[in-house]
Amino acid sequence: MGACHLAGQARGALNRELTTHLRTGRALRKPHRHGEARRSRIPDMVTISDRPAEADDRAVPGHWEGDLITGTANGSAIGTLVERTTRYVLLLHLPHGHDAIAVRDAMVTAIATLPAQLRRSMTWDRGTEMARHTDFTTATDMPVYFCDPHSPWQRGTNENTNGLLRQYFPKGTDLSQHTAADLTAAATQLNDRPRKTLGLLSPAQSLNRVLSGQTPVATTH
Repeated sequence: MGACHLAGQARGALNRELTTHLRTGRALRKPHRHGEARRSRIPDMVTISDRPAEADDRAVPGHWEGDLITGTANGSAIGTLVERTTRYVLLLHLPHGHDAIAVRDAMVTAIATLPAQLRRSMTWDRGTEMARHTDFTTATDMPVYFCDPHSPWQRGTNENTNGLLRQYFPKGTDLSQHTAADLTAAATQLNDRPRKTLGLLSPAQSLNRVLSGQTPVATTH
């Protein structure tokens, strides 16, 4: 599977076999007590302290970081997934909203395109768009680890990538106006850009090394 095709494939139809594992359930109720909101709406969280040590030094590919970048008044969003070793980016098209179900389904669609060696873990902050993380794990066999509160540096690769993405998707704009093709074009540009931290390889080239069985360029930053 070539790296240049992965972002496009991420927009494919949800795998029928995987969908049998997804639990639709009822809509989440809003808690009455604000102080309990984030914890009660993300059940069964596993913290980043339990993430495999192999994810920390980036020597083993397949560990991802994820987040949303949002538009005006948080009314629209684009999902961003970044592989820690290669810096390869996948973008999630969320034209109809970014609640827990929409994000879950888009993530399953994207991750289902990846080979097993690239599906080791996902790290996210405590945003309630990940309230269905156990469904995602059931469908993909990919555990989700949650950062500590107010600790964006624990998914610093994703934070840096989100900063780069703002040149394509500026703050204070309606992100729902962007098509899936727009997202693929932006991801392709980032994935084809050489990175000093990758020894001047691009994320796409680095990912191709992994897919062809070569040793990745391991970095710590």
